[in-house]
Amino acid sequence: MHASDVALLDVIRALAFVGDLAMGQPIDHSPRAAWMAGQLAREAGGDGALCTEATTVSLLRWSGCTANAPEFAQLFGDDVGGRKALLSMQTPGSSFRASTARSASAFLSLSRIHCEVSGDIAAQLGLAVSTQHALRHLFESYDGTGAPDGLRGDEVPTAVYLAALAGDLDIFHRLYGIEQASTLIDQRAGTLYPRALATSLLSNASQWLDALESDPAMSGACSLDAAFVDRTTSLEILADVIDLKLPWMTGHSRRVAESAKSTAQVLGLDDHRQQTVYRAALIHGMGRASVPNMIWNTPGKLPAASWERVRLAPYWTGRAAKQIGSLAREADVASYTYERPDGSGYFRESKADHLSIEGRILAVAAAHSALLSDRPWRFAYGAEEGASMLQDEARAGRHDADIVDALLRKPRAAPRRAPVANSSAGLLTEREKDVLRLVSLGASNKRVAQQLSISPSTVRTHIESVFRKLESSTRAAATLKATHLGLL
Repeated sequence: MHASDVALLDVIRALAFVGDLAMGQPIDHSPRAAWMAGQLAREAGGDGALCTEATTVSLLRWSGCTANAPEFAQLFGDDVGGRKALLSMQTPGSSFRASTARSASAFLSLSRIHCEVSGDIAAQLGLAVSTQHALRHLFESYDGTGAPDGLRGDEVPTAVYLAALAGDLDIFHRLYGIEQASTLIDQRAGTLYPRALATSLLSNASQWLDALESDPAMSGACSLDAAFVDRTTSLEILADVIDLKLPWMTGHSRRVAESAKSTAQVLGLDDHRQQTVYRAALIHGMGRASVPNMIWNTPGKLPAASWERVRLAPYWTGRAAKQIGSLAREADVASYTYERPDGSGYFRESKADHLSIEGRILAVAAAHSALLSDRPWRFAYGAEEGASMLQDEARAGRHDADIVDALLRKPRAAPRRAPVANSSAGLLTEREKDVLRLVSLGASNKRVAQQLSISPSTVRTHIESVFRKLESSTRAAATLKATHLGLL
């Protein structure tokens, strides 16, 4: 078993956690909606397969949020706050569609990115083809006005309707109470979802909401524990989804993980602790989803309110430990990524005596990776300059000097997970890889052309070829797939 192989259900739960943060929702929103979607599936006469599919689709409904965060931020400014506001709007139709009515293509474009990536995530997780199909059509509507393909009626997977109904009930009930929630869902029946399913949900809503309060563990007949028992998946999938939120972070979590593990090897940590720090590094950015892109992209000193949101990002990573079972230890370690031995870090402002060796290793590895990478406000530092800056931080007490020394030696590289398919190695030409690498980092076609000394039309040709070969239609989906295949 590879160091990053973990329980499939824990990765699904972690993706739900990240999705809820990105949507500005309470961190139990997707689990609650998933539980109710499963109940509704059974109430509607569905079999165990539909119950499992509805529950899974509900948990992964927001898994594509990080993928279109850059585009969402361009349209609405605050991608997290914008999503939260749209979900809370009291409209008889889709509030998202209503708010982009002046630019119909915005709804289609954002939905296409979200759905394509959600479906690709499901494929990488090895989920059923029907589940992948449902996640590729999350924003379809009963009346045919949805996206990305304008499906209608029975063409829309039933799990999509079940997830939408359960999600609306959880959000509206929390914000407006059961009576107003029922009114809003009734208004949307026949437009967004079938009236019969809406009626079934509303007739059971009070009972199910009460059951959730008395059973916070959300166990019962539609629990996914039995459906996914003994199934594992790669934690790198979660890392790649996390990094999609900010194009300039592409590959960051994997680089930090490899650096942290090789440093742990040099320091003589045993295999179990090496595995812990590697896995913690892969998920250390979970809390990043709670912070709008416009804050992450801001150069210079942040205003107090914005800084507070950044400061709490690792807090949310730590909170994930309560939802993702076997990754609890790793999530706790990951929440110390930005702590410093002199107490100048965040969010705890812990000092050396309260920092584990794994947490200190992760802090140095993350800082080093950031120094050697481009950021919107600066170019990457060279290897020597980055090393010098890291050593300066250690001398000032902000990093452990022994760990910095271990990282800056030239140890044997940490083993990388082999690409999913050996045949993928020659899938793209070297020039196509160069183009995709720059595009994945958020570069415009014009910028790519300048960087590679080729014409913009040649860039477009290469991008079209890359998309065709990867069977993708968006930058985010191509980035996710290429990273998964070891092409980036």
